[in-house]
Amino acid sequence: MSLLTIHPESGTSAPEIFRDGDAIAERLAEIGVLFERWQAGRAFEPDAEQQTILAAYADSVERLKAKYGFESADVISVGPDHPQKDELRARFLNEHIHSDFEVRFFVEGRGLFYLHPGDRVYAILCERGDLLSVPSNTRHWFDMGAEPCLKCIRLFTTPEGWIADFTGNDIGERFPRLEEYLRTFA
Repeated sequence: MSLLTIHPESGTSAPEIFRDGDAIAERLAEIGVLFERWQAGRAFEPDAEQQTILAAYADSVERLKAKYGFESADVISVGPDHPQKDELRARFLNEHIHSDFEVRFFVEGRGLFYLHPGDRVYAILCERGDLLSVPSNTRHWFDMGAEPCLKCIRLFTTPEGWIADFTGNDIGERFPRLEEYLRTFA
């Protein structure tokens, strides 16, 4: 189940909680973030190639490219046996920005995005079928969990793809990791 919690930047008081997809989309639209629920009806082998996943959603990917001017798309696929899962998790947990507008579509699994516009933090638990945008220069971080299981199509407005500019802010340390978030809010 997708979930949105909105926290003060300090992370010290109880958050607002939204479980309804329409309410989540409405609240995120207020900060310029697109949230949609798509059909993710394709099943893939754990070691499915990037091109296989992109080909399965080619029509949707091309539609997004045409609508938003995306120049590149890739797939991030991380399972519990991924040899670099700890390194990837640590990298994504650091608050960062991107100069380009990004979109993520969860083909399988789930992950927890934290968006940090202004003085609030929006935690979005995304699951299979969720599409989420991250506007350019929006401070954010992501947790895929200690035992990750996700496949996401990522779209970028630059041909280089994922390039992060880390803020150096340790704000992510004040917010729950995926496992604690699930125990507390899901």
